[in-house]
Formats: sequence, structure tokens, C-alpha cells
Amino acid sequence: MKTLEELKAVRESMESEVALRTHGNTSSNSKYERHVLVCGGTGCTSSGSPKIIAKLEEEFAAKGLTDKVQIVKTGCFGLCERGPIMIVYPEGSFYSRVGVDEITKIVDEHLIGGNPVKEFLYEETVDGDNIKSLDDTAFYKKQHRVALRNCGVINPECINEYIGRDGYKALGKVLTEMTPEDVIQTILDSGLRGRGGGGFPTGMKWKLARNIVPDADMKYVCCNADEGDPGAFMDRSVLEGDPHVVLEAMTIAGYAIGAKQGYIYVRAEYPIAVDRLNIAIKQAREAGMLGKDIFGTGFDFDIDLRLGAGAFVCGEETALMTSIEGNRGEPRPRPPFPAEKGLFQKPTILNNVETYANVPQIILNGAEWFASMGTEKSKGTKVFALGGKIKNTGLVEVPMGTTLRTVIEEIGGGIPNGKKFKAAQTGGPSGGCIPAEHFDIPIDYDNLIGIGSMMGSGGLIVMDEDNCMVDIAKFFLEFTVDESCGKCTPCRIGTKRMHEILDKITKGKGTLEDIDKLEELCYHIKSNSLCGLGQTAPNPVLSTLRYFRDEYIAHVVDKKCPAGVCKDLLSFEIDKDKCFGCTMCAKQCPADAIHVTDYTAPGKKKPAFEIDKDKCVKCGACIATCKFKAISKK
Repeated sequence: MKTLEELKAVRESMESEVALRTHGNTSSNSKYERHVLVCGGTGCTSSGSPKIIAKLEEEFAAKGLTDKVQIVKTGCFGLCERGPIMIVYPEGSFYSRVGVDEITKIVDEHLIGGNPVKEFLYEETVDGDNIKSLDDTAFYKKQHRVALRNCGVINPECINEYIGRDGYKALGKVLTEMTPEDVIQTILDSGLRGRGGGGFPTGMKWKLARNIVPDADMKYVCCNADEGDPGAFMDRSVLEGDPHVVLEAMTIAGYAIGAKQGYIYVRAEYPIAVDRLNIAIKQAREAGMLGKDIFGTGFDFDIDLRLGAGAFVCGEETALMTSIEGNRGEPRPRPPFPAEKGLFQKPTILNNVETYANVPQIILNGAEWFASMGTEKSKGTKVFALGGKIKNTGLVEVPMGTTLRTVIEEIGGGIPNGKKFKAAQTGGPSGGCIPAEHFDIPIDYDNLIGIGSMMGSGGLIVMDEDNCMVDIAKFFLEFTVDESCGKCTPCRIGTKRMHEILDKITKGKGTLEDIDKLEELCYHIKSNSLCGLGQTAPNPVLSTLRYFRDEYIAHVVDKKCPAGVCKDLLSFEIDKDKCFGCTMCAKQCPADAIHVTDYTAPGKKKPAFEIDKDKCVKCGACIATCKFKAISKK
């Protein structure tokens, strides 16, 4: 595919294949009768999808289906909580939590007999005798996929399938129809802002890199795939499900700023993503999409991988570039900014995976198309990784401005077990907690900052009434203490002191003065730290102090944890009127802290038990064991 004509020929030949993967599309000219899509992302792989694929291949070989039904290993479908996931097209039958022992029946009754096996389908898609499209389920119907458009649709290890979904078409348009200035202006007009957390206008970053040192002998394009926030897996899923979109976007960025070399900095803990990136880069080079004289236009650009060792600080742009250079990943003072002196002291742009994943569609559909989605200052869509106390754990992409309530209650399915929503943490260790009073806030960059949180890269951790907000703040501070590179004193020492105060409070040893000192430290660290890690580390503490100060006061004054989480403030008690003396709690107690009393409840033949609070380790095993609900923690 050295020419646009060759690329077009491949696209036309593949369009009918990928078109079959549309619910109800029986008009496709695919050479197969059906496609069976099996999720090959990390989540479903860990829950057994490779065994599902192996069993399908075995059944196909035995029953003569190999030439009739194609098995496609895809990236993440998004609904991770239902994995392993398998979808059969053109019916669009969504099989969830698929077991190996179910495959034979699905093959016999559905793939051979033509009748989907309803008992194994995702229950929301079954409507009497009808099977609904996945797009009509609560999880998907309010989503709008741009960055995730190919995830769960194509085989990420096949460049031709990406091409069949308009892959590399944007690159061809850019190199043959647009000037670098045209490209930059299109990205500026689209309103695309960096999805890595800061929200800086992407087009402005590219414009600076092109113009600030116009005669530079070398420039670089970097991709931040070092996703380190607890609970975040957006970038990983894009790399696993659609790696070529990042390569295409980086090449477009290289043309726009005048760069010839790109680097993807990806954490080594993402083995599937790393493997698929290596495959994609090899395929792109062989097809002429990377390397010398791309499409015969005289433009040269190549991409290499650099593996990160899991340092959270390397998500900061200057620390990331320092690591690529082969040095210890520590941030550098700014200015100069990377657009002037970045990687190897040359002009450099750095965007994260999700930001790049939007670029080809903006080029193909126009800036107005992208700008029509979202809010006035936050255009387009945003990908969130839903986790924590929520029914539908997984990956979602919604227009900017969608309310938190819509994401959690409608798409996420709400809080399990009838519990009440308490808060949502966005932005990971750099973000803040959004309380129930802001449940209807439209999610965008400015709104979140206004209430003391931030967008971050897109992790969204949901908490219910059983979460202690002081403990949550302590958890995130513990993370940042461990991840601080130690270069600057405010972050290295300040976060440690903050964590010590929080630890003191959760153990019931804090004072009201400690709360004041904690708050003062937060503002000092924010204003004096060298990089974004230290500058944002106090956010979880400040947001919990702002909205849940009463919990801090309860820990300090009443020596109680209202949520019943902080062990040092808990006591376990047995209600003697409810206890039937079954001895199960005593048998399960690892500290031998439960023993018989002389008390015998009226009408009971067995003695009641009590807990020796000096021996109790507060593990909760007794509560989990007691079927009479006679034990409580206070």
C-alpha cells in the first residue's frame, strides 16, 4: 500500500467484512455467513476469553464451520463486568459471562441451527421473543463512541480491518490535500483539549511546537500511554483494541509540526497493549504508513516504543521525556516548555492516547462535527473507566456535559445492594471527590475544577455510604507518597507529613488543630511543588475537607468513624437477645476473642457470647459468619 490507490482498494475489499458487524446487517457481501467477536482485552482475557476462542476453533474444525463463520478477537467492548463477552453478527446476539462448557450448545443451536441461546444472552438484550440491539441497552444507548469507535469491532492485530473502517484515510487526506497549517487550524477549530488531565488545547500545543523554533533540525511527537491512576484503564483499552488509530494520529501530528520521529511511552505492565503496538508498528511499516516517503509525498515519519517501569510521576510530560532519554524519570522546571525544548532538548509535543484517538475522525468529519458535541468550552466526548461501588464496571464514552447522575445511574446501573451514592472520585490521586449534592453536575473540565475536582485522565471511582472519606483521602495520599520522585521538598516531605496527620486522625489520635494544620499544608504543597504530581496531590484531601468535614470532626472529637471503616475506631458487639449460641462466630475468630458469658437469654437453651475487645482484631469474620445478624460494629 505505497499509494492512495492501493489503500483505497484494500478499504473497499474490507468494508463488506467489517460491515457485517452491525446488528441486523444481512446485506453485507462478506464471504462469511457470520462473525463471532470475542473480547481479547485484558479484562476478558483474565476471565478466560482465550479458552473461549480455543473451544470455538475446536468446534468449528469438528463441525465444518471454519469457512462459514469467522472468529474475530477484538478489543474491549466496554461492559467489563459481564466478561468474557462474545457477540454473534449479523444477529448482534450478546453472550455475556460465557463459559467454555456453553460453547458447544451455542455452536449447535445458534451457529448451525440459527436460534440464539437466550439463556446465555445478556439479559437486557432479551425482550420476549425478540433480541434487542446492544445499542438499545441502558449501558450503551447514551454513549457516543469516537475514541472507542473501533474497540470491540475490529481485530486490532489486522491492519486491513482498521483500513476497512476508514483507517489511514485521514493521513492520506492530510498528506495530499492539507498544509501543516490547515491541519493545526482544524484541530484548533474542533476545540479538542488534552484528555490526559490538564485539558490544554491540543491545536495550540501543536501550533507552538511548529512555530516557536521553526528552523529546528529535529522535532518529536510523543504519546503518553503511561496510565497510572488507580482505577483507570481507558488508554490501555484503546491501545489493545485500536492501536493503529494512535499511529495514524501521531503521524498526522508529525506532519503538522514538522517532526520525523515519534515515541510511545507505554507502561510495561500492559503486556497485551505492548504486543499489539509492536504488531501494529510492524504492519504499518510494511504497508508504507510509517517510514520513508509515505504515500509518495516525500514525508518521512517513524514511531518507536519505550517501556515505562510503572512510575506514576512519568505521566508528567517532562518526567516522561527524561525517562525516554534513558535517565531517571524526574520532572524538569518549566519554562522552557516542551514545545521549545522537550525530548533531547528539541521541540516536542506530548498528547495522551485518548487525545490522539480523536484526531483522525476530526480530520475526516471536520472541526464543526467534533465541536457540535459537548459544551461551550469542552468539546467532543470523554472516555471514563467506571469502577468502585457500581453495577456496570467498565468503559464508557459520553459527550462532554453529560451529568454525573446519567453516567452512574443510567449507564453504570446504579449502586449495588440498595446502597446510597455518597461520592465519586474523578482524576485519581490528582482529583477530588464529588459529593451527592453535585450529582447532577454536567461533567466537563471547568465544572469539575469549579467544585474542587478535575477531569484527570478519566478514572471515575464510585463510593457509597459504606466508604469513609477520611480513609479515601488517606489512600490517595499513601499512593502519592510512594510515587513522589523526591526531587522537590514540598512534595517529598509535605505529602509524607499530610499522610502522617491523616493516619493519626483515622486512629482516633487526631486533634482539631491537626485538621487545620492538614489544610494549611495542602495549600503550601499546591503552590510550591515542582510538577503536577505535587501540585495536585492535596486535591483529594481538600475536596473531602470541603464536603465531608463532619467526618473528620467525628474522627477527632467523637473518636468514631461514621462509615465504620477505620478499624482503630471500631468496636464489635454481640446483641445477647439475638444470639442463639451457635458458636460459629467463636469458631471463625482468628484471635480467640469470643467466649461464653453467664447470660442466658429468656427462652433459649444455649448461652450467649460476648467479644473481648482487648483481643479483637476487628477483622469482621464474626459479622460475616453470624446468620442471625446478632453482631454489629459501632
